[in-house]
Amino acid sequence: MGFQLIDRIAVEEEGEGPAIVCVHGLGGSGNTYTPLMPAMARHRVIRIDLPGSGRSQRAEGALSIERYVATLLDVCDRLKVARAHWVGHSMGTIVCQHIAALHPKRVASVALFGPLIAPPDAARNAMTARAAKAREGATGMQEITQALLQGAISADTRQRLPVAVAYVRESLMRQDGEAYARSCEALAGAQAAAVEQIEAPVLLVTGDEDGVAPPQAVRAMAERLHRAASKRVVVLPRCGHWTPIERPEECQRELREFLAAQARSF
Repeated sequence: MGFQLIDRIAVEEEGEGPAIVCVHGLGGSGNTYTPLMPAMARHRVIRIDLPGSGRSQRAEGALSIERYVATLLDVCDRLKVARAHWVGHSMGTIVCQHIAALHPKRVASVALFGPLIAPPDAARNAMTARAAKAREGATGMQEITQALLQGAISADTRQRLPVAVAYVRESLMRQDGEAYARSCEALAGAQAAAVEQIEAPVLLVTGDEDGVAPPQAVRAMAERLHRAASKRVVVLPRCGHWTPIERPEECQRELREFLAAQARSF
């Protein structure tokens, strides 16, 4: 229990019960899920900082969705987690989709916040440009952060929830520029998982002002989940892309009910 490093990968573990693995997005860390911890009570919650992010910034080499998948499965093997509920945010939702499609026996359910199947071409180009900006160091990261504070969280969040704004700002500003750049390149190169193959129950939560995972795209994603045991789409009002941070109570409620439904089905 507690905190440990596994091959330079920061892993936090707490609680007992069925395992939940939390996978953060670009510019995030395991702390992205702190607001959702009450919803994951009576579970063994494993929060992993992806290579190049958070406290795993010292991980070396090129980053990719495939490397993230391999890292997460390796950590699960080390921790003797054969099957888990997977919770993802943003880029982490792509990672979770690949795991659910390729390793169905390891996936009890999938809860995705701000989900996307893969970035559109314009976003890939923007990610490559952002990587170059991040390599300018602290000045570049500050510019990136200011732009994202305007574009990635809702106007309502900016006005009413200064602590949420502060969290997103700190999460981004604390990223190492070079490591964040490699993370941007991982997202720029992300390929779609075979979502039609996902068999587990799926929860999809987005904000009505989420430009990365707009509601219409999330609903279209749900329509492709032909084999999912169940699926639910939730669109939160006056919410941007940092769903768990901007609307923690609503996200807690949806995740708690989703996990409870899985417990009843076993």
